[in-house]
Amino acid sequence: MPKILVTIAILFLFSFSSFSQKTNLSGVLTNESEKTPIYNSVVALLTPKDSILYKFTRSDKEGKFSMKNIKAGNYILMTTHSQYADYLDSIILEEGEKNLGTIPLISKMKLLKEIIIKTGSIRVKGDTTSYRASDFKVDANANVEELLKKLPGIQVDKNGTIKAMGETVEKVLVDGEEFFGDDPGMAVKNLRADAVKEVQVFNKKSDQAEFTGIDDGETKKTINLKLKEDKKKGYFGKIDAANQPFSDADSRYNINSMVSSFKGKRKLSAFLLNGNTGQDGLSWQDNDKFGGRDDISMNMDDDGNVSYEWTGGNNDEEPYVDTQNGFIKNTNAGLQYSNKWNDKQTLNLSPKYNKQIYTNNNIRNTQTQVGETQLNENTSTVSNVNRGNFKLNATYDVKLDSLNSIKFTAKTNFYDTKSDEFSNGTTTGNGVLKNKQQKTFITNSDKQSLLANILFRHKFKKPRRTFSINGSWNMLDTNSDNFLKSFNDSYIEGEFSSKDEIKQNKIGEKTNQNLGLNITYTEPLNKNFALQFGYQITHNTGKSNYLTYNYSDVTGEYDLIDNSLSNQFRQTITTHRPNLKLSYNAKKINYSFGSGFGFTSFDLQDQTLNKQYERHYTNFFPTANFSYKYKSNSNLRFNYEGATRQPTIDQLQPLRNNQDFFNQFLGNPDLKQSFTNRISIFHNTYSILTESQFYQNITFTTTSNLISYNKDIDPESAKTITTPINTNGNFSGNFYFGYGFKVKKLDLYVNLNPSLNYNKSVLSINNKINDTKNLNSGFRVYLSKFKEKKYEFSLSNNFSNNRNTTSQNDEVKSFNTNELNLDIGVYFWEKWKLSTDYSLYTRQKTVDFQTNLTNQLWNARLQRTFKNDEFTAYIMVRDILNQNIGIRRYVYENVIGEEQNDRLKRYAMVGFTWNFKNNDGAKK
Repeated sequence: MPKILVTIAILFLFSFSSFSQKTNLSGVLTNESEKTPIYNSVVALLTPKDSILYKFTRSDKEGKFSMKNIKAGNYILMTTHSQYADYLDSIILEEGEKNLGTIPLISKMKLLKEIIIKTGSIRVKGDTTSYRASDFKVDANANVEELLKKLPGIQVDKNGTIKAMGETVEKVLVDGEEFFGDDPGMAVKNLRADAVKEVQVFNKKSDQAEFTGIDDGETKKTINLKLKEDKKKGYFGKIDAANQPFSDADSRYNINSMVSSFKGKRKLSAFLLNGNTGQDGLSWQDNDKFGGRDDISMNMDDDGNVSYEWTGGNNDEEPYVDTQNGFIKNTNAGLQYSNKWNDKQTLNLSPKYNKQIYTNNNIRNTQTQVGETQLNENTSTVSNVNRGNFKLNATYDVKLDSLNSIKFTAKTNFYDTKSDEFSNGTTTGNGVLKNKQQKTFITNSDKQSLLANILFRHKFKKPRRTFSINGSWNMLDTNSDNFLKSFNDSYIEGEFSSKDEIKQNKIGEKTNQNLGLNITYTEPLNKNFALQFGYQITHNTGKSNYLTYNYSDVTGEYDLIDNSLSNQFRQTITTHRPNLKLSYNAKKINYSFGSGFGFTSFDLQDQTLNKQYERHYTNFFPTANFSYKYKSNSNLRFNYEGATRQPTIDQLQPLRNNQDFFNQFLGNPDLKQSFTNRISIFHNTYSILTESQFYQNITFTTTSNLISYNKDIDPESAKTITTPINTNGNFSGNFYFGYGFKVKKLDLYVNLNPSLNYNKSVLSINNKINDTKNLNSGFRVYLSKFKEKKYEFSLSNNFSNNRNTTSQNDEVKSFNTNELNLDIGVYFWEKWKLSTDYSLYTRQKTVDFQTNLTNQLWNARLQRTFKNDEFTAYIMVRDILNQNIGIRRYVYENVIGEEQNDRLKRYAMVGFTWNFKNNDGAKK
């Protein structure tokens, strides 16, 4: 009986094994360029679930390999050889023979150790992260911004600001070249996503560092959009028009059109945008550059982000336009032309014109604690702005011969602004009326910004020996002709005390010019080491003439000069900065360190009061940069730099600005330059097999003689005079962490982003030091899943805790905020798509704010495509719940506040999009 059982068992096992599915695998490895066989290369099969080695073999002298009796299923095929780049591919093995044919491997010398991954969507090489665009599905007619929102590690906020690995993106290039100048928004909002082959994220070095190969620490987070080859031939573009049906004369409308013509290395693009739905023609960077704002006080917004607030000055010639609030009619047009001839000459031109008509109603309530007195200010302001802007960016780079080249850069920016502002407000102290104000301010101003730069580069016959000279000139010229009319009532113990009526014409003329010269010479010491010698000279001259004329009842003209509000001021600042740097460059490690000395002289002249201020400074500028590429897909970077910041002429000029009678600004000619030490650490790595990415960004900053301010607040009259001063003890630390991975079973992308930000700012209130400390900790979760022509899904949640303390008030002001964003798109009936997005913002109530702040925004769009997605008709509804409120709460220093602005609420639009193309060699 036992023998019978054993026999049955053996027959059973034999029968089972005969029914199990087995396969044999074979192939040939060859050199990709020489087509020769590759001997002794490891060929391995890995299980995709956990990347565990299943089987392996080696190729023979003919490059052939084979494996037998492999269980059918999914595997990762990997080849490894000391002289060739690793090769990975996902394969499916079924019962029977499987011949992979010829597999070409690329030499590591040719590839620079970059790994080719046939199935991976993300590639990391050094400090460059590349995304294969086709693996992140968007609509056929989507723009690049929609593509960026789907890429792990990249965020696009509601203001259009792009962040990559926690750093703000300052440049967006197209095939390595600027697209419509230095405005990141133009490329991402107007280029079609389906024209992009690859998105590259990296830190772009300065022209000087790229030429010499020695890192100077000057980098800008940059995105480069590599276009598909078939998109570089012929033309393509789109026209999108939408209108609000069944509405009055002030209905919503939007027109968005762009056309691009590419032929070889010649690129030509043009765009026209027109609408009144809040589409802004300027990026957030342009608003900061030309809005005339000086960042000198710390502020924390609804999202827990800490920024610095402009507290006054003489920049009243141009009002700030908050494009996230109010109502805007916008026209924006531009051209982009770039070309390269014989790989020696490169030209890039980008003229743009923008016209904005802006209106807004703002209601602001603030509480300011001054000792035992609580001042409550309530202000209502109506603003109307009409602004025109013309910009031109141009670069011309020419290689004179194999050793010499010159790069010319020119930028112009012209503004013309007309505005009027009407406001009224009251201030109480501990419930007792302190003052009332009614004010009308009319602005007429024009501003011109010009920049010219020339960079000459020479390479000696000895490798890595270089000489370069960089000359620059820039000028900012502002002229204004403004009118102020205000009625200001003061009260003592709640009883009327006095009235100040102001009727003035303010004429301003301000010019600032800067000349710079930078000479650099590099000398190689051996294969890896080199010395860099440099000498930099900057010469800044500025003048600021402000004349204030009072209205004369006798003549009916503004012809009475007010000497107390008029001033003519001159400044001259000259800096000499010699420097020396040692650098080391190798395959994996690059570093440089050195130092420089700065010799700065200030010559300030108050021509009105016949006073002169002279100061001289000597500064030590250490610098260090370290980069370690410890793997082909991993990078560690460290940077340290010291830098000075000169006070602006507005902060120096001893001119009293009475635009707000009860909140005046007075410049300080005794200001010193500030010095900032900054340390930053960045780490980035990507795992090929698990498709996961880690990145960390840590920054520490300390500033001595920070240009802060003193607020002299009179609790009896509630009148404030703000004066810039220098303070010490200022510090900030920022930590940002990212972990992105793919859950393969669910085909789900996950991104986790914890962050921690700490800021300490020192200022003064009534000549008493006030330390303001802000701590913001946050955690963001992002999930995305999509299946082509089926559905799209993304969910993000950003939670933050905010703590604010001041030394003059030990009370800790703490609150939580949370922002939830949900995007869903569903395809049905083959040509139809329904998409919706929902955002919910909540801010926790506090002792100061007795109610939670909640804002919901729900949008939806139904579209139908025609003729191979060439045409699209759609209907969309924005703010379905009619809750798009413009309320903002803030806490900074000894102030808490809430303001409300106009917002465009619920509306529907019907639109039509035509996407056209004529690409040579490409199918329509």
